Amino acid sequence: MRFRRVAIHNFRNISSADTFVDAKDIILTGENGQGKTNFLEAIYTLSYGSSFRTAHLKEAVRNGAEGFSISAEFENEYGEIERINTSFADNRRRITIDGKEISDRKELIYHFPCIAFIHDDIGFIKGEPEVRRKFFDQMMSLHSPVFFDSLRSYRAVLMQRNAAIRNGRTDLMHLYDQRMAMHGIEIMKERALAVYEFNRIFPSLFSRISGSDIDLDIRYQPSWNGLSSEDEIIDYLESTEERDMKMMTTTSGIHRDRFSVMSQSGPFSSIGSTGQIRLCSILFRISEAKYFTEKTGKKPILLIDDVLLELDDRKRALLLSELDGYSQAFFTFLPRESYFGEKRSSIVYSVSNGEFSNADRG
Repeated sequence: MRFRRVAIHNFRNISSADTFVDAKDIILTGENGQGKTNFLEAIYTLSYGSSFRTAHLKEAVRNGAEGFSISAEFENEYGEIERINTSFADNRRRITIDGKEISDRKELIYHFPCIAFIHDDIGFIKGEPEVRRKFFDQMMSLHSPVFFDSLRSYRAVLMQRNAAIRNGRTDLMHLYDQRMAMHGIEIMKERALAVYEFNRIFPSLFSRISGSDIDLDIRYQPSWNGLSSEDEIIDYLESTEERDMKMMTTTSGIHRDRFSVMSQSGPFSSIGSTGQIRLCSILFRISEAKYFTEKTGKKPILLIDDVLLELDDRKRALLLSELDGYSQAFFTFLPRESYFGEKRSSIVYSVSNGEFSNADRG
């Protein structure tokens, strides 16, 4: 799968851009604040129907405009040419593929498997547990519609159970406990398997690129640790109902699971240098891409936003050598940065004030 042409109107600081992108590597170069990241955000919005920078798409509308539109021509995995359009106006998002409106964003994920490398990824190591949960859930959802549906169903039941707690509806609790247990136990099993498979990729990758003797692995710590059946989970939820009522929320469940990055000396966030932690966060994304390809046999689209800037030349070269299993990648660089040396077929755009110029094929 590859984007061939992308047209953006009134998105962030991009008033109008129609860019040819039919190459494996698209390089956007320019000073900070000129629109490089905005272009990547637009590609992400096409792929997910949402942004990696804001939960509110109205914030992405160009100042003074009433809405934005992003459209693209792309070649699907069968070599067929399709067209996608995502627009936002009057507080409504509309997504179409070849003119057919998409009502469920879930359909997009499997059309455009997209992985974004951004500065906030450092939260995988230093951030709150929710950040790592979100990472693994997205990684798993990217290849498994069944997991995606289970997660959706669990979240819906959790919202209903929490509403029942706030309203004192104890008569509904047993029904919600049953549903939480049913969906939760499947999610626990899938998360445990995913961490096992991730640990077959990530630790050796970190050792190879970092050149350090630090041994890393991911530890999965379920909130319902030790509970292995629906009945056991239901009994546990019933036993903690009084605590939940006092706290006014559901205090256990897969929404409180933890994923930890551990070294032989303890949590990596406590012992890793700033450079090692940054590298580790980038390798999370590379491992995600490798995991996706192993599970599906397909190659994702990568959006790589300035995260290579802090790496020395050796680590950058080693890291780029691991970035081989993708269908297309969009990179951002500052003007003074070197790109890749000799590289595959690429297109280079210079970005200034939301405009894209000086296209050059590599």
